[in-house]
Amino acid sequence: MKISIFIICFAFVFQYSFSQEIENKPADSLYKEDQFYAGLTYNFLANKPINLSQSGFSLGFHFGFIKDMPINKNRNVAIGVGLGYSANSFNQNLQILKSNTGSYNYTILEDKSTYSRNKFSNHYIELPVEFRWRTSNATDYEFWRIYTGFKVSYMVANNMKYVANGESFTYKGNPDFNEFQYGVSLCAGYNTWNFYVYYALNPIFSSNAKIAGQSIDMNALKIGLMFYIL
Repeated sequence: MKISIFIICFAFVFQYSFSQEIENKPADSLYKEDQFYAGLTYNFLANKPINLSQSGFSLGFHFGFIKDMPINKNRNVAIGVGLGYSANSFNQNLQILKSNTGSYNYTILEDKSTYSRNKFSNHYIELPVEFRWRTSNATDYEFWRIYTGFKVSYMVANNMKYVANGESFTYKGNPDFNEFQYGVSLCAGYNTWNFYVYYALNPIFSSNAKIAGQSIDMNALKIGLMFYIL
């Protein structure tokens, strides 16, 4: 149901933007930067509990489509609204164990020599909204850009994997993760290559996830590269 709301909102904005275009206009007046995007990020955990640390590679993969809606005469300032998918992993020393009652317990693994892998992964459907500035025009496709934005994400799946000497286990569908994530983003660069940063404004876990009675209020910081494809 919640995924349907995302798709309906995107379809409404997409249809509305097309309805604003008038036929028989000069070619320049139709210029816009509708784009597919693909990104690769390194994922950091901000506001971590004491003794919680990351190890190995924590990567994020992102792709989707953004509809460009210019708001000035030169059509180099625009609002962008999109729909995308994001997969993110976090390698760290927070052990998540499922009890016999179905609840989850959280502890810090302080001795890293006792395990070889410990990570959780989250998968999201995303709705990015951007304010876009660029130096492009209808004939120049190599240009500088600065895009700032806000992104709402809905979690469609999550899993956790732990591997140690002689044992391993995987959990899926932990309800203690926040279903919705929202945060701010910045993308700046030239032509295809663009620096990208995203900072989540709410925690990865809900208030149900606790260590020694304290909520796990850490959030995601993603830094990497974003590629735009016409």
